[in-house]
Amino acid sequence: MNQPSVISGAGVGLRVPHIQTILQENPDIPWFEVLVDNWLVDGGLNVHLMDAITERYPVVLHGVGLSLGSVDPLDLTYIKKVNDFKARTGAKWYSEHCSFSSAQGLFAADLFPLPYTQDVVCYLSERIKIVQDILGEQMLLENISAYVACPDNTLTEAEFLAAVVAESGCGLLLDINNVLVSCFNLGESVDDYFKQIPSHAVQQIHLAGHEDKGDYLLDSHGQRVGETVWRLFDAFIAQNGPVPTLIEWDTKLPAWQVLASEQKQAQTRLDALCFTDNIKKRSEFG
Repeated sequence: MNQPSVISGAGVGLRVPHIQTILQENPDIPWFEVLVDNWLVDGGLNVHLMDAITERYPVVLHGVGLSLGSVDPLDLTYIKKVNDFKARTGAKWYSEHCSFSSAQGLFAADLFPLPYTQDVVCYLSERIKIVQDILGEQMLLENISAYVACPDNTLTEAEFLAAVVAESGCGLLLDINNVLVSCFNLGESVDDYFKQIPSHAVQQIHLAGHEDKGDYLLDSHGQRVGETVWRLFDAFIAQNGPVPTLIEWDTKLPAWQVLASEQKQAQTRLDALCFTDNIKKRSEFG
């Protein structure tokens, strides 16, 4: 099975209101992430705009509509549409969530956590293998934000993800904001999460904002990345090396310049790590 192509640096989630500005200004952004569910249409202005973007920038695909962990049969038509769009755009990889959002054909506009048990590890892994067989390559699995936990859990989320990676061969998209939100809401340890996650499998990182509601954190993706998330990001890349990192902003979209400033901060932190590593290597071999 093919592995994802190399991509690096800090990217930005592509949203339609920003496309004209991006095409006019040609900002120095190394790559964009495309929310694939918004683009599975034939023809029209949006497809023309996407073609213009992919002529200038590499992209990766991110999905919310697969309902990967559902008990419903996988929608093979949907997966094939994703694969066709991937081929059209030359996207480097496709990611989805470790969750479900449908049951008996009914869909909810949310991502629900799975029971973290060995049986579900096997079930989810088999469905991931089907997706990967259609794509002809590895997909990435993203951790979600949680507000409740299944009482039948026998594994932590990080242990569950590690087991799915080992069983299915998928990679991981680590959303650091989601880690913080889930751990805070469920009274768990972020440090333990980072120790249990298979860091070697993390091939992309998401950074986003959340709202502090006092007794819980809301994963709203509608504001700047919080300082705690930045600190966790710094700690993770310092321990594991630079990983392609995305600024994700889904609601209350700001002006393009605000997103660009967040991207610059992420890029600066990645560059600082690379600079430090180079200095260390020179001292070791000098």
